[in-house]
Amino acid sequence: MRAKKSLGQNFLQDAAVIERIVDALDLAPDDAVIEIGPGRGALTETLLTRADKVIAIEFDLDMIAFLRQRFGASGLELVEGDVLDIGLGELVSETAKLVGNLPYNISTPILQRLIECREAFSTIVLMFQREVVDRITATPGGRDRGFLSVLVEDAFVAERLFDVPPTAFQPAPKVWSSVVRLTPRTSRARNAKVFRGVVSASFAQKRKTILNNLKNVFPDAVATLHVANIDTGRRAETLTLDEWLRLSDQIKQ
Repeated sequence: MRAKKSLGQNFLQDAAVIERIVDALDLAPDDAVIEIGPGRGALTETLLTRADKVIAIEFDLDMIAFLRQRFGASGLELVEGDVLDIGLGELVSETAKLVGNLPYNISTPILQRLIECREAFSTIVLMFQREVVDRITATPGGRDRGFLSVLVEDAFVAERLFDVPPTAFQPAPKVWSSVVRLTPRTSRARNAKVFRGVVSASFAQKRKTILNNLKNVFPDAVATLHVANIDTGRRAETLTLDEWLRLSDQIKQ
């Protein structure tokens, strides 16, 4: 099966990298695992030896036919469709673990979807383009800190595990990848919608101060920032998660 550029396919083939990814899931024999984008099944094959139940979500119909032929009666459950349209939390009745080598072109939307349904998973191990992991794990004040950094920090404990070179894939991409482990946690925001809206508006134009970004969306932005004890001249990337929570809690519902 050849990779389809239109689907952003790069198939993981490095056995050592596969072992490290599966090890990061810390699987028990009775665990259920959901794999996003199994491709040719290199990671799937190892998962089937470690977990009681493996569910693989694949969008490419040609790849689904290939996987069915390859794994036959192995117990692999294939789900056809776009991961963004599938209720991930509804695929298993118990808390599951999730893993995936995500296509670069849809990695951010998938991550945002996982934030919404994270309570269905105990551990999530994902491979992204390295720059995406830079953003996911960026700390306050860093140049990569952005909207996604704050959302992930509120929803998960994020651990950057290791980098993966282009040679680990076929065909080899032009960029490095990184593997991150996400452990879901309960958000501390009083209102998730308000929290998300405040963070999104604040990062609308990163070169502007937080006040200049917020005042067009929230008329009382100056007073709100003062009550939250946040300097109006600061930029969004400098705020800590506690400050974001404090700020969003001050927004009138």
